[in-house]
Amino acid sequence: MEWLSLVLFALVLLALMIGFPVAFTLAGVSLLFAIGALLLGVFDMAFINAIPSRIYSIMTNSTLLAVPLFIFMGLMLEKSKIADQLLLTLAEVFKGVRGGLGMAVILVGALLAASTGLVGATVVMLGLLALPTMMQQGYCPKLASGTICASGTLGQIIPPSIVLILLADVISNAYQQAQLQQGIFAPETVSVGDLFAGALLPGLVLVGLYLAYMVGVAFFQPHRVPKFSPQDATNTQNTTDLQPVLVVKVIKSLLPPVALILLVLGSIILGIATPTEAGALGALGALLLALTKRQLSLDTLRYVMRNTLKLTSMIFLIFIGAAFFSLVFRGLGGDELVHDLLTALPGGLFTLMLLTMLFLFILGFFLDFIEITYVVVPIIAPILLLLGADPVWLAIMIAINLQTAFLTPPFGFALFYLRGVASDALKTLDIYKGVAPFILLQLGLLALLAAWPSLATWLPGKLA
Repeated sequence: MEWLSLVLFALVLLALMIGFPVAFTLAGVSLLFAIGALLLGVFDMAFINAIPSRIYSIMTNSTLLAVPLFIFMGLMLEKSKIADQLLLTLAEVFKGVRGGLGMAVILVGALLAASTGLVGATVVMLGLLALPTMMQQGYCPKLASGTICASGTLGQIIPPSIVLILLADVISNAYQQAQLQQGIFAPETVSVGDLFAGALLPGLVLVGLYLAYMVGVAFFQPHRVPKFSPQDATNTQNTTDLQPVLVVKVIKSLLPPVALILLVLGSIILGIATPTEAGALGALGALLLALTKRQLSLDTLRYVMRNTLKLTSMIFLIFIGAAFFSLVFRGLGGDELVHDLLTALPGGLFTLMLLTMLFLFILGFFLDFIEITYVVVPIIAPILLLLGADPVWLAIMIAINLQTAFLTPPFGFALFYLRGVASDALKTLDIYKGVAPFILLQLGLLALLAAWPSLATWLPGKLA
């Protein structure tokens, strides 16, 4: 009766694509299947009895405790308006350079990704701040919208990223499971710090690819990317007199977010602090930044705390729903069935990895990254790790693949975020066409990482 597990998996995916709430879909469909299988006599209730202990382990997981802290940090930084000053300063640095405003948007997106890690907040901020100026300056609408959406999604791969924290939990469990199947009864673990270190170089390479694309468009299609000429460009003061002032402005705008990045990421990657401790430092740093910029008020604090509670509750409810699903799926024999099907494929790890990446990419058109992380990855990852895949490399490959889910229509969240803040002059079709080159760049990075796994494993190895 193992085929019932595949029916369960298909129905859960179908319900999620239709739009039913994730947590209740995972738990509800799984419980209905468990009851039906119990009546047929092909399900052991011991799996359902294990749910309370599974929920308790989720709530006491020290890694997951970092999630609300990083969400709080990102929301507070959104309210501190560091993006405004960053964008204005970097735009002034690139003044007179063809495509300079687009480059400034990419760099601001990278800095916000390394300090907030929230895709929605970054896309909305860049859409409100940069899109009107880019359109006014004569940028191609497709290029402008694609640049903003893609820059906003850098928070998926550049640490501290919520998806990397969630993947660390899932991949660590899968890695321990794979080691136990190999007879290793003192299994190694995969930490958040390992994934943060592994994602650092690929994240920087992706930023470089975005910048190279902007330079290429400026060179080969100059009509799409005019030179940026802000109003103060007509200032009659000597340029050399303005240089010291500009340097001071750059330092003042870059120093706070860079200091926060070094404080949070540096403490995790160097092993000085746990992710939870670093998240607490980041939350405190974000509070101080908002205070120094005179953006901290009771209304701001109330907004940040309420939204942190909402997002954290949603994520942890999905964890609980995923626990129901995984236990029922395992109780129906789904693990053994998937293992037998996938290991029977010719080509070994290469074929299975290729099919996995293709499957995740297609699912990204319809499902959110959290749904894929907690429904699909726990089923496939143990098999890939059992065949010899490096856990850090596998996690970064999955993270880059899931990043495309924010850009792929019809349900790419970055597209919705930008559509919500853009004027009616920007067509939805232009947004869809604009992100296409950036999706190809992300897939190019995925191919590069597949060819050179050391791009993800070198830094964690050096820091070990």
